[in-house]
Amino acid sequence: MESSKPSQIVKGVVEAAVEKVGDALTPDVPGAPGSAPPSLEEPTTPHGPLPPKDEQGAPDTRTPTGAETGVPKIAKGQQGAYLTTANGARLRDTDHSLKAGPRGPVLLQDHHLREKITHFDHERIPERVVHARGAGAHGTFVAYGTAEEVTRAGFLKKGRETPVFVRFSTVLGSRGSADTVRDTRGFATKFYTDEGTFDLVANNIPVFFIQDAIKFPDVIHAGKPHPDREIPQAQSAHDTFWDFVSLHTEAQHHTIWNMSDRGIPRSYRTMEGFGVHTFRLVDEAGATVLVKFHWKPKLGVHSLTWEEAQMIGGMDPDYHRRDLYDAIEAGAYPEWELGIQVFPDTPEETFAGIDLLDPTKIVPEELAPVQPIGKLTLNKTPTNYFAEVEQVAFHVGHLPPGIDVTNDPLMQGRLFSYVDTQLTRLGGPNFTQIPINRPHADVNDMLRDGFHQHAVHAGVAPYRPNSLDGGNPFPAGDREHAFVDTPVTVAEAPKVRASPASFDDHYSQVRLFWQSMSPVEKEHIIRAYTFELGKCYHQVIKERQLQCLANVDPVLCEQVATGLGLPVPQPTVPLAEVQPSPALSQVGREWPADGRMVGIVVDAQGDLGDVHEVRRAVFDAGMVPLLIAAHGGTVDGLPVQRTFATGRSVEFDAVLLAGAPAPAPDAVPARDAKAGAPGSATVDPRVLLLVEEAWRHAKVIGAWGAGAEVLHQAGVTGTPGVVTGAAGAEVLTEVQRLMAAHRVWERFPASVA
Repeated sequence: MESSKPSQIVKGVVEAAVEKVGDALTPDVPGAPGSAPPSLEEPTTPHGPLPPKDEQGAPDTRTPTGAETGVPKIAKGQQGAYLTTANGARLRDTDHSLKAGPRGPVLLQDHHLREKITHFDHERIPERVVHARGAGAHGTFVAYGTAEEVTRAGFLKKGRETPVFVRFSTVLGSRGSADTVRDTRGFATKFYTDEGTFDLVANNIPVFFIQDAIKFPDVIHAGKPHPDREIPQAQSAHDTFWDFVSLHTEAQHHTIWNMSDRGIPRSYRTMEGFGVHTFRLVDEAGATVLVKFHWKPKLGVHSLTWEEAQMIGGMDPDYHRRDLYDAIEAGAYPEWELGIQVFPDTPEETFAGIDLLDPTKIVPEELAPVQPIGKLTLNKTPTNYFAEVEQVAFHVGHLPPGIDVTNDPLMQGRLFSYVDTQLTRLGGPNFTQIPINRPHADVNDMLRDGFHQHAVHAGVAPYRPNSLDGGNPFPAGDREHAFVDTPVTVAEAPKVRASPASFDDHYSQVRLFWQSMSPVEKEHIIRAYTFELGKCYHQVIKERQLQCLANVDPVLCEQVATGLGLPVPQPTVPLAEVQPSPALSQVGREWPADGRMVGIVVDAQGDLGDVHEVRRAVFDAGMVPLLIAAHGGTVDGLPVQRTFATGRSVEFDAVLLAGAPAPAPDAVPARDAKAGAPGSATVDPRVLLLVEEAWRHAKVIGAWGAGAEVLHQAGVTGTPGVVTGAAGAEVLTEVQRLMAAHRVWERFPASVA
């Protein structure tokens, strides 16, 4: 798909919200916690709640049955200038319990204490069993019209704009786990169409561990922490996971994707999404095709290095969440194209010999190109995480007319599970009435009562047929765009617990993925398998997984076995002849750098002449510059965002050196362990450490003037991706060009082909 810069600016709000620092006008760096700067003293003059930040959005103000109210979105939040009880009675004090004298016992009649503590005690709800750790954002989807010939779905008609809410997530970890763990990522999108809500509940990996939903409890139990010690958290590097996938070999395809760079994405913004299953589309005439859905990021698909992922997990567990929200605040709105692979709807439901109902298989894009059908833009962050991101509820069965399911056995099980899980998590069957879940279409469902019923239904006859309510609600037909359950002929067969023979191939597509990787990506896969299996306690589990790898590729198996110190087994099945799919590789193309973070090391005592110009140029390129200095505050009138003590290379996509700062007063190992890194008497050792880390993570590094001395002392001068020049603007131009490839992988030649 075409790659283009989604935003040439650093958001109008940032350009408008300039702050005067000395004589320089500079855009704000994203991340301010509130919509107005705080005062030094506690405010005492009453006023209403502050408005949301400019980049924040909220669910539409609709009734529980989908009607527009016309009420501003802010009306759903707190009201008035004064503290009240939950019932609106104004309060004089919320700092002291009601007591029998200042030193006496607390009185039972203290209704405010009881209400406050009781509500606090019940603020938590059960977290999701899977996908507990997540982040979400509001946006819009605009259809290209290219899907009109294969589906009657109204939101896919040309030019139709549909509001959406997207939730990204990890799978295994708890709600409090880290963002950058090696794991599959969820990519769930709620389309608020005028024909009913459509939930495309996708992942960043196009296949799944299992072919039948009945195995879902097994794979999740295996991947979750061990039940005796509740460790390890949010990881697959342990015995139970590898015990399962090495025995249940249909999981091998998903596993190699997890072991690839896809398992540690750089950002939600640089992550593909896949519907996993095959869907059926229905056009106006009732004709059908089979499709697979794909999300293609306009910024390209990029990942972290494994060392980066581990470091970030300790330094900034909220890295992906912060990155998403900062990008939206900065105006680098994340964008994806939605595309479909289209297949004939034949009785066999296969394409090019691939069973389209097998969720452990892909159809290579070279065989069935992905056809763009619309564009998703995320442009608003949540106003309240719990109300929106935590309470949003997705369901594979939320389908508009024109989109239908297939007999994929994993998909069929999800049709039950997604509704069932909300009953406990969200307290009953009325979860679609929570504001973030409310449809943007008329609702007249005859469903009544239950916990948390917000609708006040009129009438006396919530049943059909009826005459007491005048026959309402009436069945809809084709003219009213009613949903149609596609009349698919089911082949005559006995009732059995079995899978078709086409599901038996567990290795050919694993080999296809491996053979499609670039040499550096293969190195990363070898390292991931070696690391994960090296964390297992039992040798037999390592040996069993090595046998699986022997059935994939001899080089992969031999390299991992060498790292584990184990013998190399021979394959037990013939190695498949496969045609590599270049579309599976992340390497070899160029993409925009919107929203990337650029660290600029400055020396307060050195030449700062080019820093103002470079900083402005970084902003103008749609990226975010962060100044790194020996101390906080300002340097030459510019705000410092990181110090040598607080900054680390993993925060930045590229590093620029505008000086060679001498060791700062706090460069004392007893105070900052990073200051104990090998260094010299002339450059702060933490700056050298930052450069060395960025270099080994294959990031672009640039320097001008005295900054070149840092490169010399770090020993990286003249290596690939290290840029020097006489002026900052000249260096930045070349750095930007190199950043288009995301990493400088040629810095580290691979040992495998």
